[in-house]
Amino acid sequence: MAEEEGPPVELRQRKKPKSSENKESAKEEKISDIPAPERVPKHVLFQRFAKIFIGCLAAVTSGMMYALYLSAYHERKFWFSNRQELEREITFQGDSAIYYSYYKDMLKAPSFERGVYELTHNNKTVSLKTINAVQQMSLYPELIASVLYQATGSNEIIEPVYFYIGIVFGLQGIYVTALFVTSWLMSGTWLAGMLTVAWFIINRVDTTRIEYSIPLRENWALPYFACQIAALTGYLKSNLNTYGERFCYLLMSASTYTFMMMWEYSHYLLFLQAISLFLLDIFSLKQNDKVYEVYKIYIFSLFLGYLLQFENPALLVSPLLSLVAALMLAKCLQLNVKKGSFIAKIIKVINFYLVCTLTITLNIIMKMFVPHKENGHMLKFLEVKFGLNMTKNFTMNWLLCQESLQAPSQDFFLRLTQSSLLPFYILVLIICFLSMLQVIFRRINGKSLKETVTLEDGRIGERPEIIYHVIHTILLGSLAMVIEGLKYIWIPYVCMLAAFGVCSPELWMTLFKWLRLRTVHPILLALILSMAVPTIIGLSLWKEFFPRLMTELMELQEFYDPDTVELMTWIKRQAPVAAVFAGSPQLMGAIKLCTGWMVTSLPLYNDDDLLKRNENIYQIYSKRSAEDIYKILTSYKANYLIVEDAICNEVGTMRGCRVKDLLDIANGHMVCEEGDKLTYSKYGRFCHEVKINYSPYVNYFTRVYWNRSYFVYKINTVISFQS
Repeated sequence: MAEEEGPPVELRQRKKPKSSENKESAKEEKISDIPAPERVPKHVLFQRFAKIFIGCLAAVTSGMMYALYLSAYHERKFWFSNRQELEREITFQGDSAIYYSYYKDMLKAPSFERGVYELTHNNKTVSLKTINAVQQMSLYPELIASVLYQATGSNEIIEPVYFYIGIVFGLQGIYVTALFVTSWLMSGTWLAGMLTVAWFIINRVDTTRIEYSIPLRENWALPYFACQIAALTGYLKSNLNTYGERFCYLLMSASTYTFMMMWEYSHYLLFLQAISLFLLDIFSLKQNDKVYEVYKIYIFSLFLGYLLQFENPALLVSPLLSLVAALMLAKCLQLNVKKGSFIAKIIKVINFYLVCTLTITLNIIMKMFVPHKENGHMLKFLEVKFGLNMTKNFTMNWLLCQESLQAPSQDFFLRLTQSSLLPFYILVLIICFLSMLQVIFRRINGKSLKETVTLEDGRIGERPEIIYHVIHTILLGSLAMVIEGLKYIWIPYVCMLAAFGVCSPELWMTLFKWLRLRTVHPILLALILSMAVPTIIGLSLWKEFFPRLMTELMELQEFYDPDTVELMTWIKRQAPVAAVFAGSPQLMGAIKLCTGWMVTSLPLYNDDDLLKRNENIYQIYSKRSAEDIYKILTSYKANYLIVEDAICNEVGTMRGCRVKDLLDIANGHMVCEEGDKLTYSKYGRFCHEVKINYSPYVNYFTRVYWNRSYFVYKINTVISFQS
C-alpha cells in the first residue's frame, strides 16, 4: 500500500510549486509562440538612415543660414562694422540699452564675483535707489555671455559687441532648428520643417523682434522654449522607445529650467502650457502618466529658480505653481474606476472642478502668506484693457496706447494671408480640432478605440501630441487677438502647425474619410497631396519672396543720428562724473549705456517705484509751473534735465496718445470723457516755456547745451531770482 500511495503523494507535493512555475512556463510558451522579429532589410535601414541624416542636415543648415542672414541684415541695416563704438551703442534703444550696459559692466569688473556683487547691490544706475539688477532685470544672459567671452579668450579675437549679438543670433538659429524638428516629429517628413522655416523667415515681421531690439529677454528665452516644445512633442508620442523618452525628458527638463531663468514672464507661458497638458490629460484616450512627469519638471524648475533668483517671490505666487500643485493633489484623490463607465465620466467632471477650485484657492493662500509686489500694474492694466475699470492714470493710459498692447491691426492679417500662412493654418486647425472632438465624443459614448491608429483610419485627433498643440495654439491665438505683442509667441507655432498639416498624409486622410472619397484611392491621394501641396507652396514662396530677401541683403542702409551722438559726446566731455540726468526713460537708457552716468529713471515697467518715477519725470512735458518741476527733479537729486523736441512737439497719429495729451488728461487739463471737469492751467507747457529763457524759468534752470533735438538744462542748486 505504501509503495502504491507513494507516487500520488509525490505528485501532490509537486503541484504546489507548479502554480508559479506554470505561469513562467506559460509566459515562455507565449514568448516562444510569438514569431521572432524579422530582420529589417538593409535597403530599408539605409533609407531610414538617409532620411534622418538629410533631415538633421537640413535642420542644422536652416538654423545656421538664418543666423547668418540675421547677422548680414544687421550689418547692412546699421553699417555696423564701419561705425565708432558710440554710434554702435546708440543702435541699442530703450531697455535694450540697459541690458547691454550691464554686459559692459561685467566685462570691466576686476573679477566675476565682484561684477555680480556690484549688479546685485547696484546703486550707480538710478539715483537714490539700490537695486538687485540681476533679479529685477533677469540679467542671467549677460552674466553667461560675459563669462563665455572671457573664458574662451574671445577678447583677443572679437569685440565684445559682436560676441554679444552673435550669441543672440546663434540662439535664433537654434529657435528655427527647434521649430523645424517639431514640425518634422509631427508630420514624419523633414519637408514640413523646410516649409516651417520658409514661413518663419518670410513673416519675420510678425515672428520675431530681433531686428529692432536684439537684447530683449524674449530673444534670449524663446529659443529654449522652442527646444522645450520640440522635446515635449517627442515625449508625448505614443510610439517612442525608452531611450527616446529619456532623451526627450532630459532635454525638456534642461530647457524648461533655462527658459524660466532667462525671462521674468516665462512662468506665465508655462502656465498656458500646463493648462494645455491638463486638458490633454482629460481628453486623452488612455491614462497618461507622462503628463504628470512634466508637472514634476515644472515644480523642480520653479523651486530651483526660486533659490537661484535670490528667493524671487514671483515664482511662489505664480499661477503655474498653484495649478501644478492642484493637479498633483487631485491625482492623489483620484479613484481607480473603469474607463468609459458613467462613474468615470462623473469623476472627470469632479476632477476638473476640483483642479480649478484648488488652483484659485492655493494662489490666494500663497499671496496672503508670501509678500510680493510682482506685476500688480499688469492686473490693473488688464482691468482697464477689458473695460472693467476706467482710469486717468498716466502710466496705464500710456501702456494702453502702445501698439504692441493693442488688438492686431488689419495689416497683420493681410500680411499672413499674402504669404498663404493664415489660410493653411485655419484649414489645418479646423481639421485637427474637429478630429479631436470626434475622438472625444467616441470616448464619451463608450465606443472601443484602436490601440494603434493606421494611416487608413484617418484619425489624426487621436494622437496626444496633436491634441496638445491644438489646445496650445488656440490659447496663444486667443491672447494674441487681444494683445498684438503676443503674436511673437504665437506666429512661430502657426508656421509649425500649418507646415505639419499640409505635409501630413494623416491629415489629408482624415479629411477624405469625412468626405467619403471613393473615386480615387484615398491613401494614394493623401500621399500625393502631402508632397505636392508643400512643393507648390514652397515654389510660390520662393518666386515671390526670395527676391525681396536678397534685395534687403543687397541694400546698404545707414543708421544716422548725429544729434544723439553729439549729446552723448558732450555729456562724456563736459558733465561731472557724479552728475545725475533726468529725461524720458528711453533716453536715460541710452545715457546709461553710452556714458555710464547716473539717471533718475529707466525704461522698465516691472517696478512700481520706477513707474512712478517715469510719470513724475514726464511732467516736464505737462502744463506745470517751473517751481513744481524743480521740486520733482531735486527730489531725485537730478543735476541736469534733458528736454526732447520730438516729445515736446510730438504730432501723434492716434488722438490722445501723445505723451503731453496723456499728462493733460492725468492732470485734469484736458477732457477725457463726457462729464469730466476741465481745470484750466495758468501755466504754459513747461518744455516750451523753459526754452524762452525768462523768469521764473531761468531762476531754476540754466541752459548749457542744445542742438536740433535736445536741450540740456543745469538744475540750479542756488536759486537766483531775476526780474
